[in-house]
Amino acid sequence: MAGLTGEALEIARSEAQEAVRDLRSRKTKLDQDALDLILTDARSHYAWQDRSVPVELLHRLHEITAAGPTSMNTCPARFVFVTSAEGKKRLAKSLKAKNIDKMMAAPVTAIIAHDLEFWRHLPFLFPHEDRRPHFDGKPEHSEVTAFRNGTLQGAYFMIAARALGLDVGAMSGFSNEVVDDEFFAGTTLRSNFLCNLGYADESALFQKLPRFAFDQVCSFA
Repeated sequence: MAGLTGEALEIARSEAQEAVRDLRSRKTKLDQDALDLILTDARSHYAWQDRSVPVELLHRLHEITAAGPTSMNTCPARFVFVTSAEGKKRLAKSLKAKNIDKMMAAPVTAIIAHDLEFWRHLPFLFPHEDRRPHFDGKPEHSEVTAFRNGTLQGAYFMIAARALGLDVGAMSGFSNEVVDDEFFAGTTLRSNFLCNLGYADESALFQKLPRFAFDQVCSFA
């Protein structure tokens, strides 16, 4: 896929700029309820209602997640939605004992992974300049870039899920090696973290834990 040039490029840029201006004229910021839903009062959930998540909603979730920015539009994140009994059984092999019930009860558990060879897709994702030489033959640089940007996409994924009315419960209590052997053997994909998705049973919640104040963790330079 070749990048746009000349008049076509100018038209595309003009349309993109106008779209941003139009959006900002309609919505300059989120209200407090919206902020509470996606971050301020959002919670990690551990118990789930027996209620399925429509496949169409997972498609929409990916569509929103994919719109988030990544370095050079690398988009290295890959998502495996584990929903079947067999898939759950395979995933359970990787989990610490205390996390197995949480995962089994969730309608969907997403494996948030990244592709170490994301750069092979750059002619499509970043068509106006060939950036593959930045990564070809440089596995350490590729891995760092994939992990960093894949993690960003994982965060977009959780916020987008909440915005769509889903609840999330991210998990790191598992073996990445076992997940990679079970789901990604023979590929260039590597797991990052897991995220349960569904509609929460709030009766399992406890009080929200403390957070640092601005002056404790923020500074100016």
